[in-house]
Amino acid sequence: MFKRKIEVDPELVRELSRLLEENKLTEIEVQKGDQRVRVSRGGNVHHVAAAQAPAVTAVKPADAAEHPGTVTSPMVGTVYRSPQPGAKPFVEEGAQVREGETLLIIEAMKTMNAISAPRAGTVTKVMIEDGQPVEFGEPLLIIE
Repeated sequence: MFKRKIEVDPELVRELSRLLEENKLTEIEVQKGDQRVRVSRGGNVHHVAAAQAPAVTAVKPADAAEHPGTVTSPMVGTVYRSPQPGAKPFVEEGAQVREGETLLIIEAMKTMNAISAPRAGTVTKVMIEDGQPVEFGEPLLIIE
């Protein structure tokens, strides 16, 4: 496979490495436009055009990742199931949700990002724990 060599921002690599260590991840990947940067614990940095980038694989079982109702993480970060520590979770298994309703929060780079339901339905499976680090593309829950 042909890979173009592209200049990589060293500050970006340092920030990704810091996030990798802080969240005890084995790999972290970001994409901007048609470029993707991946940093892994082995010290490898890959920067390739999106059309040539390898597919992102889910950490959870393949059947959950392939389910049409799976909501996946749009970023690397730490997932929180409730608005604040000790509060009731946004959703539980069996809960009815509306499109646009907040399902959970992912903290990434000191920013809290609300993850909304892409469709209305019933939450049939929650695959993450509160405070768990998540990777891009990792299955979070299933809405049927």
